[in-house]
Amino acid sequence: MNASELKSAIRSGACDAAFTALYGADRLDAARARAQSTVDAYRQSFPDAPGLSLFSSPGRVELLGNHTDHNGGMALAGAVNIDILAVAAPSDQPVIRVQSEGYPLVEVDLRDLSPQPEEATHSPSLIRGIARRFHDAGRKIGGFTAYTTSDVPKGSGLSSSAAFEVLVGTILNEMYGGGAGPQQIAKDAQYAENVYFEKPSGLLDQMACAMGNVVQLDFGDPQNPAVTPLALDLEAQGHKLIVTATGGSHADLTDCYAAIPREMKAVAARFGQPVLRGITFPMLMEKAAEIRSACGDRALARAIHFVTENGRVQQAGEAVRRGDFAGFLRALNASGRSSALALQNIYADVDVRCQPVTLALAAASAVLGEEGGYRVHGGGFGGTMLAVVPEGRIAAFTGRMEQLFGKGCCRVLSFRQGACRVFPGRQA
Repeated sequence: MNASELKSAIRSGACDAAFTALYGADRLDAARARAQSTVDAYRQSFPDAPGLSLFSSPGRVELLGNHTDHNGGMALAGAVNIDILAVAAPSDQPVIRVQSEGYPLVEVDLRDLSPQPEEATHSPSLIRGIARRFHDAGRKIGGFTAYTTSDVPKGSGLSSSAAFEVLVGTILNEMYGGGAGPQQIAKDAQYAENVYFEKPSGLLDQMACAMGNVVQLDFGDPQNPAVTPLALDLEAQGHKLIVTATGGSHADLTDCYAAIPREMKAVAARFGQPVLRGITFPMLMEKAAEIRSACGDRALARAIHFVTENGRVQQAGEAVRRGDFAGFLRALNASGRSSALALQNIYADVDVRCQPVTLALAAASAVLGEEGGYRVHGGGFGGTMLAVVPEGRIAAFTGRMEQLFGKGCCRVLSFRQGACRVFPGRQA
């Protein structure tokens, strides 16, 4: 299938079922238009080629489990209907070429899969690292050309980087028959981010993007997390998932993020353990004086968040499984309070005058009261607030947020499947 044939398939409605499943029926026309323009952009960037396919890799939201995966914790996360969309074709050259909208062309020669120091913290390192994992596992790799467009805001906490990593792994896997499942692709993506991109991170983001829908994750074994799919239908409960961009960014906050696992692990070291998993609240209290003296009050507070958050994740998962939506919301809100009070990741201490997430949470409380749920989203310190809003309060909620943060700051999202080949052929 070349570019003209792919565009014709999109126009004819051959992709409509897939688009509806990924983005929702209300976004079908926009999905068709976006896909066609991405095909056109591909054709402008690369020679037309046979074997063109559409691929999609979603952003993700973290519902509960804030900053726990790196210490062997638990989390609830979901893939959402914003994504990186790619038009891609195999190449007979051993080179991966990716042109992302608004960015320079990236080229990675697969004949050298060793880490390149100059690529660290840049996207070529992610591509090379994922290809290395495929190669070392004996999975076939090969070149391809791809044009990508994204509506996952960069620096928003919705995991644009994980979406890209999982996309690359999915394209390689689908084009060359690698046979890797979504969990393996997530692990490959994390390896590339840790070793090649040189960013220490847990596995939550990649697992959510690869697995799709809502999953409960247990990182007791961080390399082989237990994954439990959950059927969480917010619309059936008369609610919508809304993410509010507060104008803050996750850029330049590396030290804030790195301090959280560092402080948690410093507390764990007082028990002779590498991470906090297995340590209980009573155990923390028994050593509270020692921990405060050696590690500081904030480190102890963050450890308290960790050891209590795992219980909230379990409560939320059990509530969803038994159809107790009110119980799920209670756990969500309790998790948000713990992030604000104990984890302390709703604003960065580099400039205490700048607290957009704090402001968003205060405004959400005033609008929603005891209805729905709201919390800091993702890594925190800037960026976004997540809310589960009753349909009858959506207008009031979005109106207040737009008054504070500008028109278009709110995005209504829904859960969707993980990274996949959209058309043609099977979906992952």
